[in-house]
Amino acid sequence: MDPTRQRLFPGLFFIDAVLEAADTKAEMSRRITVQYLQRAAMAGILIGTFYLAYFAVSAVFAGIPALGDGGPGLGRAVGAFVFGWALVFIYFTKSELLTSNMMVTSIAFYHRRLRPMHGLLLLALCYLGNAIGGLLLGIMARYSTLTAGHVEEKMLAAVEVKLGYMATASGMGDLFVRAILCNLMINVAMLLVYNGFLKDSITMALAMVMSVFIFAFLGLEHSVANTILFTIVGFGPGIDVWRALGNVAIALVGNFIGGGVLIGMYYAHVNDGRWLDGRRGAAQPSQELAGQVPPGA
Repeated sequence: MDPTRQRLFPGLFFIDAVLEAADTKAEMSRRITVQYLQRAAMAGILIGTFYLAYFAVSAVFAGIPALGDGGPGLGRAVGAFVFGWALVFIYFTKSELLTSNMMVTSIAFYHRRLRPMHGLLLLALCYLGNAIGGLLLGIMARYSTLTAGHVEEKMLAAVEVKLGYMATASGMGDLFVRAILCNLMINVAMLLVYNGFLKDSITMALAMVMSVFIFAFLGLEHSVANTILFTIVGFGPGIDVWRALGNVAIALVGNFIGGGVLIGMYYAHVNDGRWLDGRRGAAQPSQELAGQVPPGA
């Protein structure tokens, strides 16, 4: 690779790696659609299971008398750390998560490796698979005691906050901003994983854990996590379906802006060597990849 080009566009490896992953995901969605849905369903199950762990940890710390008023806050912090490992599990099991795929498909669209309709179809299939995984987990939770007692109280409190955003225009704006920031953080972590600068799995894992920790601790809005939470609660005490659908719809748009536009399109643009050449057209990604990028996450 031209050293000058590499210096001016330090993210070229990142773009190459993402385009490689995009090609794999696109081929999977076309040729082995059922298996692609299964990978996405596994991501949904993992997100839901770790989310349940988040609420369980929060409930435990909130119930420790010695901690007093600090119990809920400490529980939220520890629970957010536990939840952070969901993205690590999804990435290393090569499962398919909608929110990180928003970045991948946006970069592939920018470089004309995916047509708009095919990119939307890939994302729709991924979300469907994630939701199927959440549905399976919701059914299992319905016939178990996983959400009993204080855990259910924590989940219902979270649902009340999330559905409360839909009551006013300012609340929906709050939800929208939280959704943007949520997927911005998720895809900053994926950028660090894909860019070739992190050389070991432990550092990659910590980057992913920290990004999810921030979104969980700050109460940012993740469309897939919300879908699964609403599904689990819907099988139990019940839920206002229309407000839940409204929440997910706004979260989806916000997540796409945060991951697909502010990370995907932005980094595709600032690392586009065609501007140096003063030409447009199909991208010519470099051929010097340091390694293979797994299709998951």
